[in-house]
Amino acid sequence: MPIVLGGIADDFTGATDLANNLVRAGMRTVQVIGVPQDALQEGAANALDLTEVDAVVVALKSRSCPVDQAISESLAALEWLKAQGARQLFFKYCSTFDSTPEGNIGPVADALLEALDSTQTAFVPAFPINGRSVYQGHLFVGDRLLNDSGMQHHPLNPMTDADIVRVLSRQTPHGVGLLNHATLSEGAQAAGERLATLKAQGVRHVVCDSLDEQDLEALAEALVDHALVTGGSGLAQALPAQYRRKGWLAQIDDAAVLAPAQGAAMVLSGSCSRMTLKQVAHFTQQHATFALDPVKLNASDAHFEAALDFAREQLAAANPRPFLIYASAEPESVKAAQASLGVKQAGELIECALASLASTLVAEGVGRLLVAGGETSGAVVSALDIRELRIGGQIDPGVPWTQAPHPAAGPSRPEAMLSLTLKSGNFGGEDFFTRAFDVLDAMNPREETA
Repeated sequence: MPIVLGGIADDFTGATDLANNLVRAGMRTVQVIGVPQDALQEGAANALDLTEVDAVVVALKSRSCPVDQAISESLAALEWLKAQGARQLFFKYCSTFDSTPEGNIGPVADALLEALDSTQTAFVPAFPINGRSVYQGHLFVGDRLLNDSGMQHHPLNPMTDADIVRVLSRQTPHGVGLLNHATLSEGAQAAGERLATLKAQGVRHVVCDSLDEQDLEALAEALVDHALVTGGSGLAQALPAQYRRKGWLAQIDDAAVLAPAQGAAMVLSGSCSRMTLKQVAHFTQQHATFALDPVKLNASDAHFEAALDFAREQLAAANPRPFLIYASAEPESVKAAQASLGVKQAGELIECALASLASTLVAEGVGRLLVAGGETSGAVVSALDIRELRIGGQIDPGVPWTQAPHPAAGPSRPEAMLSLTLKSGNFGGEDFFTRAFDVLDAMNPREETA
């Protein structure tokens, strides 16, 4: 069956965030890592069951890469999704709108519109349930403007301007307009009329205010016939109701079923966001943890080996408890490491270490893995050579459990699955690291491996 929605996400946690909200709204959803070479396969050995899928989200790592690369990969994802029959395309970026100063949000949106022979799209980064809202074109995180929310200290893409109309205008030669809340509050028809007026004026990109779920529902109704929509995952939760209204999507009772969980539990954290730092501190109070230091990693292999020895000690316990290996650190520590090593090398050392730990320890018995941070998630998923994820139930807004065939699966254990959650840095409550495994066990009772 052709899919209804095709998603193109600019990082791995963002893709999972989008897929999570689609599942919550009743769309059976699969996330693929990178652009597949072939059509979805059904019934293949050691593969997910991809029958009866309503949406596919392609996870790219294009948020911070060179503009030309981001465009090329996004266009390849678009062509593949069109070949799967997608009725609507969704370009997913972070709800904090972060990318490089030159893009990549504007250039990618321009390229996708041109490939679709379309002349307008909307930008809806708001995710109200997670504290992201847009008013008069300004993006808020909770009650703080974006540039005063901690995002101004982002180690890769610091956001120092909350005016999304202005930010986007620097990324595209085309017109950027605003659908403000005064108009949106009048409903979907008024929103649609505003979009049409702006389109007649040659405005290609329209930033949309949004303060709550009702605003997102009105926007979904106004945008359902657009070839391309863009935004955070909040809008995605409102779109499936419009697909059902048009007869594109059947009512699904449970789109989030996963297989029983297996294996030991581990957390890997590379995010330095404020919330992740709180989550690390909370977890450390009751669980074993090991802190990675990029300067020590650079000095010798001994620091990495110490982290590996720590993890193996946890796995060898009679009743292994969840444990954490983290590189999350306060801004001052991050800046000191970057000053010593360089921004790029400091980040690469951490990503490589966490990815290597993941591949080694999953092979040695970890079957439930939580990863915090978009860049870290991308590195870990690549190291594990995971290509497809079935999306399960939600832990916290924007963060579900997922499953993939376990890298150690083979002829003797073809059914083995790896339970995996990829958490964007600022998502989740303070107790997220601990509670995530309780949620998984409640949703899908764990099977111990022999």
